[in-house]
Order: sequence, then structure tokens, then C-alpha cells
Amino acid sequence: MENLSNSVLLITGGTGSFGNAVVRRFLDLSVKEIRILSRDEKKQEDMRKFYNNDKLKYYIGDVRDYSSIEGAFIGVDYVFHAAALKQVPSCEFYPMEAVKTNILGSDNVISACVKNGIKKAIFLSTDKAAYPINAMGMSKAIMEKNVIARSRQLRINDTVLCLTRYGNVMASRGSVIPLFLDQIHSKKPITITNPEMTRFMMTLENAVDLVLYAFEHGDQGDLFVQKAPAATIDVLAKAILDLTNCPIAPVYIGTRHGEKLYEVLVTQEEMNKSIDLGGFFKIPADNRNLNYDKFIEKGSKELVLADSYHSHNTTRLDVEGMKQLLLKLDLFK
Repeated sequence: MENLSNSVLLITGGTGSFGNAVVRRFLDLSVKEIRILSRDEKKQEDMRKFYNNDKLKYYIGDVRDYSSIEGAFIGVDYVFHAAALKQVPSCEFYPMEAVKTNILGSDNVISACVKNGIKKAIFLSTDKAAYPINAMGMSKAIMEKNVIARSRQLRINDTVLCLTRYGNVMASRGSVIPLFLDQIHSKKPITITNPEMTRFMMTLENAVDLVLYAFEHGDQGDLFVQKAPAATIDVLAKAILDLTNCPIAPVYIGTRHGEKLYEVLVTQEEMNKSIDLGGFFKIPADNRNLNYDKFIEKGSKELVLADSYHSHNTTRLDVEGMKQLLLKLDLFK
């Protein structure tokens, strides 16, 4: 990517699964420097030893505290904001912690970007922000709204703010696939909440592809979604049990706090204004102002709502298809 040549990049929450995947991709490019901003010094030390690369620079800071992060943005060209509280049950029990990190923290990142003249910033969101029913999704939905709202206030040469929204990233830290494997290795039955639940299936490489696509094609306030297949939790479990030759039958434990039967990546309302780009949807920002008086005389033609894009109506994987996708993961190589 020519745009990144000789550039300084900053990844918030850069010690996480996504951050590591981005670092692996970016180290192959001619970037000048990659800054890792996070609050976990142990994970930073692990990364420092693992990569042993002078292009990587590490900054301790918490996005909740603006004063702790602002210095990391000085001299940066592009920002990728991945720092977040992502676990649905923990956010259900501590919703104000989700507010502090996912809403107020992302707003601090926007302020630091604008103040330091960052060229473009990509903010990572989740399918749980579409029609949210849990605190994690609600906090991410407000994050999205705030990114778009603040993008409307910026001038032509200010930071370009873009969003990406994606489904479950397979094998990311805290997700169900590593949990299933840990249970299998401990010779325990895997625990399934609701076998009919469907989830989008994206690899970490898919997630990085989406962020880079938004980086290359995004304009002020744009939201990007990558099309992805889905599978039921039952199909996922059967595929993992087959690949590991595990003879122990699963146990069904019921839906956890805040879980949906299926996830929505693009709402009905967004589908009406979305632009189908083949493998991606682009949802431009609604940049109308608050002057709705003109519609009293002129009127507005209401569109028939298209169906939302969700994990029940996307391409559905069977067990064999799920196994082929799992075999692409490092955990199964």
C-alpha cells in the first residue's frame, strides 16, 4: 500500500488479537514506525520479545485518560482504534466500564487525532452495535454515532474518521473457539449455549482486510462492512469435534447474559442507503442537518425497507465448509 510508505502508524489496543494481526501485515510494508498504545505492560513486553523489530514502539496509556494517550499521537500519520471492552457478559455486569472505554475512550482518541493532525483514523466496531440488546453493543453503537457526529464537525483538511463493523473474529482472545479447544484438551465436554445461534465467521486476516479496505476507500464518516459466511454454533462445535477427534458429547448450558440468536451486520435502515461494493458494503454518513422544516412543504419519499444483512440470511456454512475455514487458523495447523 503506497499510502503507508514511510508513514507512522498508531494502533490503540495494539497488544490484542487484532493488533497483532495488523502488526504482522504492516511489518511487511514500507512503514516507518508502528506505535502500540495499550495499558498492559506485560503484553507489550511479550510483543517486544516476539517481534524484536525496531519499527515497533510501545506506549503505555489508557484511552479513558486523555492526558495519558495524547503524547503517543504526536507525529503520527494514521490511527487504527481497536482498544475496547469486548466481552458481552462482563459488559453486562459492568456497563459503566463499557461506557468509559468504548464511548468516552473512543472520543478521547478522536480528540487526540484532530489535535495532532492525524490524516485518517479507522474505528473498529462490532455487529453487536446493530440493533443492540447488550451493554457492549450499546456502547459500540454510541461510539459509532459519535464518530459520525464528530466527522460532520470537521473541516476539509482535518482528520478523516471512518468506521468498520465486523462479526465474531475466529480464534480471537476470549472467543468461543479457544474455549472449545481448552475444554477438549482438558478432556471436558464443550459447553454450547444455544445450538441454533448463528454467528458470522471471519478470520483475523478478514478483519485486517476490512480495515485496510476502509483505509484505502473511506471518506469522512463512512462505515464499512465485509460480507462473510455464518454458521450455527452446533455446526461450529461439530466441526471442531471432528477435527480434534474428540469423543465427548457436548453439554448445552443455555444462552448467556446479553446474547442474541443471530447477529446483524447491516440494519434495514442502513441497507437502504448502503453501496454494494462486491465483497463489502459502504454506508455513507447521513449528513443532513437538523432543519427538517423543508420536508413540510416539499415532502420526502419513504423507501420500502430492504431486509437487514444478518447471520441468519448470509451464506450458511455446513460442517465440511466450517472445517475448511477452521483449518486456515493457526490453532488447527
